[in-house]
Amino acid sequence: MLLSTAHLSAKDVMNSVAALMNDPEMTDYTYVTMLPYLNLAIEELNEHLEEANVAPSNQVSQILKINIGENQLYNPPIDIVEIQEIGERQFGADGIFIPLPRKEFPDAYPTSSSLLFWCWKNQRVYFNPNGANNIREVQLKYIARPVRLALDEHGLIGNSNASMYLTYKTGALCSQFIGENQSRAAILNEEAEQALERIISISNKGRQQIMTRHRPFRAGYKTRSW
Repeated sequence: MLLSTAHLSAKDVMNSVAALMNDPEMTDYTYVTMLPYLNLAIEELNEHLEEANVAPSNQVSQILKINIGENQLYNPPIDIVEIQEIGERQFGADGIFIPLPRKEFPDAYPTSSSLLFWCWKNQRVYFNPNGANNIREVQLKYIARPVRLALDEHGLIGNSNASMYLTYKTGALCSQFIGENQSRAAILNEEAEQALERIISISNKGRQQIMTRHRPFRAGYKTRSW
């Protein structure tokens, strides 16, 4: 996993990229111009992390509202790799979320106070086609990508360990395809490769620390002879 917990926004990365492009005022390299290249860099980083066996993380979503009669989730987290559980409760309640069973096909059942089940179809979450007869709240437990795609400059995309790679890689892409400066793109790509190596190294060290098991303080007690 990526070890840092400090949040990184798309704006953070793109501000740094603009500085690398000698355009701190963002006259030419605006958020809108750079955003597609940032997302390309994010996709590439996620592929590298998957190849290096850097594990994605377990996440719990925000509380999401499902209106009366609605039968699908319109605003799921954008960083989902795999859904582990979806729970529901009555809107405004303080109680725990009750897990919904998963079904392979969204068969229609009479409307009730529950969404009854969830189904994953065509990259969307569906519930009972007839919905529920009251407003529901749902919460997802899921496996998340290490770094999320950015919808705009305000989005949180990951943690600070990814900052240097995304800055250099986005800068390289912008240099190549916007500025058409191949020499600068090559330099920034080299910096991105070095930043990637550091990310993987940090992750591997953290994984080794987690796997290390120290001998209990009294482990030798039973083997002691008197």
